[in-house]
Amino acid sequence: MPRFVPFRFFTCLFIGVCTLAASSILTSCASQQTVQSYMGFPIHRDNLTQHLARELEQHKIPGASFALINQGKVVYYKTFGYANREERIAVGDSTIFECASLSKSVFAMFVMTFVERGDLKLDTPLYTYLPHPDLSNDERSKLITARMVLSHRSGLPNWRELVKDSVLRINFTPGTDYRYSGEGFQYLAMVLKHIAKTDDEGLERLFEERIAKPLGLNHTVFIQTPATRAHKAAPYQTDGKPIDWRRNYWFLKEDGKFFAPSSLHSEAQEFTRWMQAVMNREILTKASYDELFTPHSAMPNDGLKVSYTLGFVRPHLIFTNLYLHSGENIGFTSWYTLDPDKQWGFVVFANSDNGTDFAQKLLLPYLLLGL
Repeated sequence: MPRFVPFRFFTCLFIGVCTLAASSILTSCASQQTVQSYMGFPIHRDNLTQHLARELEQHKIPGASFALINQGKVVYYKTFGYANREERIAVGDSTIFECASLSKSVFAMFVMTFVERGDLKLDTPLYTYLPHPDLSNDERSKLITARMVLSHRSGLPNWRELVKDSVLRINFTPGTDYRYSGEGFQYLAMVLKHIAKTDDEGLERLFEERIAKPLGLNHTVFIQTPATRAHKAAPYQTDGKPIDWRRNYWFLKEDGKFFAPSSLHSEAQEFTRWMQAVMNREILTKASYDELFTPHSAMPNDGLKVSYTLGFVRPHLIFTNLYLHSGENIGFTSWYTLDPDKQWGFVVFANSDNGTDFAQKLLLPYLLLGL
């Protein structure tokens, strides 16, 4: 169940970028002992490791997987802590985390493969492909398009379970406003299954065929495999206590199903391969990436302009071309940030509800400014 980042974060980000942009001492001093911050300042590897370990401990995060990209290459990758603290199982290269809402960016890329094949049009109402079975009494459902879903303009709530009577309703005329919606993404997944004449497992196979295998993503899946289950980290609450995922409603709801907005699983080093593909415009055409990166929805914020594109968050910061997304499922948090122009980015996965605050503090000022 995702919760997006506090928008004051983007204002702080803006101030930081402007401060450094005014400086005349920007230099690139990377060596084998250092990596680069977003603004080009060197960060010593040992200092980065110590910083990460200290912040993880401060935020009571049992385990994490982190990777940093400089000039298009992974220059730093490290795992920390425990995948299962009670059983003393350390996080390793094969430890799998829930990506939560990072799924939305990856799913958006997958959707564009249907568009490129002519099987789906972004501006054709989804109703013409498959009417939503739970919205038959609302004529406004016939207005919802794939573009609206991917930019959170469908009018649907995040999840129906968060509404008092758990009944799915349209909150405003589709296309007229912004509201973060997992339900919309799941409706689009239903449409893709209908178009492909398949089920959840068949849609997973198409994802593997079109995205995962070409990029070498061997353990990045929407539907868990025996291998990902065997190596998956255990989830933890904000107070550090373990979560009984076997009895958790949200876990049981998604288990064994293709949940477009939230069920992707991966780990940091492998996820960077997808980030590199986005930076290098792989898999899709330039026209498709232009669609993905075009701002569509103004996100509420306290001064800085922030947009949601088709599956990506775009903070409009001077001297940057940043795209990012955060993710929160029960007991798991994640965050990636990338800049295709600078070929810079990072991703972090954590098996804790505290990971979002950790990721924000990691980006600013440490990874952004190198301070």
